[in-house]
Amino acid sequence: MNGDQAVQAEPAVLRAAFDVDDGGQSKGESTLGWEAVHAFESAHEIVLPEPYRSFVAEIADGSFSGPPAYGLLPVAELPDDWGDDGQDRVLSKPFPLTTAWMWEEDPDRAEDADEILEQVYDHGSTVLGTDGCAMNWHLVVAGPHRGHVWLITDVGAAPFGEQFGFTTGEPGFAGWVRHWAANKPWYDAA
Repeated sequence: MNGDQAVQAEPAVLRAAFDVDDGGQSKGESTLGWEAVHAFESAHEIVLPEPYRSFVAEIADGSFSGPPAYGLLPVAELPDDWGDDGQDRVLSKPFPLTTAWMWEEDPDRAEDADEILEQVYDHGSTVLGTDGCAMNWHLVVAGPHRGHVWLITDVGAAPFGEQFGFTTGEPGFAGWVRHWAANKPWYDAA
């Protein structure tokens, strides 16, 4: 398999959701290109999960249209409300969670909560964008949940995908985009 070829099962869905035409013209950012994707991956000692990897290389590196509410961020950027310059982020260290965690409701983990929270925000994920009010969507790039999308807020973190019980959407970047494009609420499971 050639890692520098777009995953063909998803491009039409991704282009439509982010308002990108077949010529690669977008209302958002331009494509990153494979050379820049390779440089980003090398600098951070990771390989971005597909189809997000091909999306930023060949379709758009960020977009004002599509999910989340304030648009998809370019791969190397953080939301304006991030709070620091992101210097402590280490994408190659594993994302620490595999199940939802509402830290405000978990007194049993109070002792190590600060250390785990630092890892949740700074290790193993790129920030896809924000729905505002410190509700940031992350794509896990390292660790057991590599390829999964997570919503991380000021009170907790939860994975996106029907197997986690919060939504009817498929897991991963393409499932997250399809769910949004179908105009469904993020967490629509009964």
